[in-house]
Amino acid sequence: MPAAPRLALFDLDHTLLPLDSEYEWARYLVAVGGADAAEIDAHNTRWLAAYQAGRLDFSAHARFALGLLARHPRQRLTQWRADFMREVIVPAIQPAALDLLARHVTAGDLCCIVTATCRFVTEPIARQLGVPHLLAVEAEHDAHGEFTGALAGVPAFGPGKVLRVMAWLDTLGIAHTALAQATFYSDSRNDLPLLESVGHPVAVNPDAALRDTAKARGWPVLQLFDTAGVPAA
Repeated sequence: MPAAPRLALFDLDHTLLPLDSEYEWARYLVAVGGADAAEIDAHNTRWLAAYQAGRLDFSAHARFALGLLARHPRQRLTQWRADFMREVIVPAIQPAALDLLARHVTAGDLCCIVTATCRFVTEPIARQLGVPHLLAVEAEHDAHGEFTGALAGVPAFGPGKVLRVMAWLDTLGIAHTALAQATFYSDSRNDLPLLESVGHPVAVNPDAALRDTAKARGWPVLQLFDTAGVPAA
């Protein structure tokens, strides 16, 4: 039986991207008239503070974020998403992130993005980055493909990332023991459950809490971008 491929797992926002795609998507909805600026600013301020402090009520946040999708027809959302990719995401992609991904692809590693942002927003980003597998927050939709605003399944957040990765490995017929040789890159303390589950955790552009943890445990720290979101010197 051939050996299982080595796994290379990546958080997305502030790890492969020098921004938060969910935050920017909400702001983009405001710009195109799809959401109220005061409502979005208030929610973004609250959830970012809670996320950075490691105390985010993810279910409540997901209801709000997915509820934004449910306000509009899928066709309109898809056009806005294409414009969002062209205007916001593609210009933000940095060579350092592409080089990191390319090294794993060249090595023959099985690459997967594991993100707490919804699939609707992140699926085209994963394609743009050339990453073949994506584990993201799944939004419920009705029989016509329209979003209901509800969360579907286990969200890829905190311990949920570990559960989603293990379920994904099951679909591929790869034993969970493969995690012992896996690498996971993340910027956030919220990803400690998955960082602690792999054999090769890497803190990328880490928040203060994760930087301290990485230093204490001897984990590598990789600075792809500076705090302004441009390539680090």
